[in-house]
Amino acid sequence: MTLPDTASHPTAADRTFQVDLRGLVDLLSHHLYSSPRVYLRELLQNAVDALTARHNLEPDAPADAFGIRLYADGSVVRVEDDGVGLTEDDVHTFLATIGRSSKRAERIAEQRADFIGQFGIGLLSCFLVADEIHVVSRSARTPDAPAVEWRGRGDGSYTVRTLPVSARPRPGTTVTLTPRADAGEWTRPAQVQALARQFGSLLRHPVTFDDGSGGPGARVNPEPAPWARAYPTPGARSRALAAYGEEVFGFKPLDTIDLDLPAVGLKGIACVLPETVPTGRRHGHRVHVKGMLLSEQAEEVLPEWAFFVRCVVDAESLRPTASRESLYEDDTLAAVRDALAERLRSWISRAAASDPDLLARFLRAHHLAVKSLAVHDDEILRMLLPWLPFETTDGSTSLDEFARAHRTVLVTSSVEEFRQVAAIASAAGLGVVNGGYTYDRELVHRLPEIRPEVSVADLDPATLTAHLDPVDRETELAAAAYLSLARDALAVFDCDVALRTFQPASAPALLIDSREARHERTRSQLAREQDGGVWGDILGALRQEAPRAQLILNQLNPLVRTATAIDEPELARTSAEALYGQAAMLSRRPLRPAESSLINRSFLNLLAHALRKDS
Repeated sequence: MTLPDTASHPTAADRTFQVDLRGLVDLLSHHLYSSPRVYLRELLQNAVDALTARHNLEPDAPADAFGIRLYADGSVVRVEDDGVGLTEDDVHTFLATIGRSSKRAERIAEQRADFIGQFGIGLLSCFLVADEIHVVSRSARTPDAPAVEWRGRGDGSYTVRTLPVSARPRPGTTVTLTPRADAGEWTRPAQVQALARQFGSLLRHPVTFDDGSGGPGARVNPEPAPWARAYPTPGARSRALAAYGEEVFGFKPLDTIDLDLPAVGLKGIACVLPETVPTGRRHGHRVHVKGMLLSEQAEEVLPEWAFFVRCVVDAESLRPTASRESLYEDDTLAAVRDALAERLRSWISRAAASDPDLLARFLRAHHLAVKSLAVHDDEILRMLLPWLPFETTDGSTSLDEFARAHRTVLVTSSVEEFRQVAAIASAAGLGVVNGGYTYDRELVHRLPEIRPEVSVADLDPATLTAHLDPVDRETELAAAAYLSLARDALAVFDCDVALRTFQPASAPALLIDSREARHERTRSQLAREQDGGVWGDILGALRQEAPRAQLILNQLNPLVRTATAIDEPELARTSAEALYGQAAMLSRRPLRPAESSLINRSFLNLLAHALRKDS
């Protein structure tokens, strides 16, 4: 298809998009903004940007010379600022053109980084709670500039007229909303004041609120950010930051960490959670941009492993998204995330070096978070691996203490394997660590990097059985017939049977059967069943000598000594099945259907035998 040459068709004319303002407001309310409450944030933001421009125009003015005044009495909401104001041309250019921001004006483009807003759609958020926006503004750029009134309505129409200077004697802007009846939830005086404190508590310009009761306006932001205040002692500062963290997040921090990145103008604190956090759960953080609250659920400012803290930060250089409720993912945010991660590492380092009590309390609550960090961070690994708690045959203990008692450290590959062997390994003097939990096996294997005198190896059945004492030859011969019957009874489970002596004597049998061995036997069984097919060829190519499970009977146990002396074949088989079932249950691994059936059958057979004997 050939496109028409518009240059050769002089009748063609450019057309302008028509905007349905009500549809646009509906789009903003359902897809851009999370709640109608953002209308007050947008009004505050516009006021702050106007004040910033005013200070740029009059740099010698005192910092508190210009401010913001809020008023809400239930019938109107009003936001008044002493900012740079607008001329009549500005009103036509910026208030009546959707998507154009006065902060983009060429005359202040070079100062754009000083402003919060960047998208020119914030004023439309007022239509979420009102059908009409009334703006009166007077420019500070022209001393004798008249006041200008702009009225915008939800149907897309607006009016502009010039007013006498007396209508707005001081430069600045007043925005007045008459709330709709269905917007009372967001425009009641108490709610307006609460929203002002929520969004503007860290703003650098004075903000006051008047509820129309006749009293003096209440200061919304009476003090600077807690990290920017002066304190008589470091202890007083630490207590004040902890109190602020408790006020913001609702928990008393285990400690607070200063976050200060001068390169991007970021300051704030991280509050260390006093209790364990489920693995992978990420908390939202409270992020302010130039003092204005951006989000209370910003996850992106810290890496995933930092789920043991919640932070409050105020930044100058982070870019908000169009909704100004989250952060734009760019190189600056990535650099900030890396730098804040380094601050958390430094705090852990300081605690390890100078405050062992704090470190111990931190590790009790957050050892899993530290383990996840140590896997990828060699510095944290060197500092904290010896202090981290692990489940071992000596109980829950630090790896450093365990390594002092066991120069050879064995580690299991699963929790069930550890539970199978823990009691017997402990009695045999073996040092075994449960490597079945997240990160543990990998971290234990890195112990020689910090303690070169310690060796680490995976626990395998041969290692354990080598530490079990063999029975004498006469005992072995006397039990040969029983062992043969037991092997035959348990052949269906690919299980060998052996007789040994080991502690504790109360344990009648030990079942050694790793998860990998079970998987290999299952694969071999599939290969046999699929013999001759394509799938059988594939499995056959992977087939190895299937490792067998081992049921090791304890000759020191009275029940085993009685069982090996049974001369009735069926009863001997039943007793072997019962010993296997009991050892399988003690291993705490999931039972296969055949094993559950065996346990039920052996119990009923033994019960029947006992009843026959009694009768």
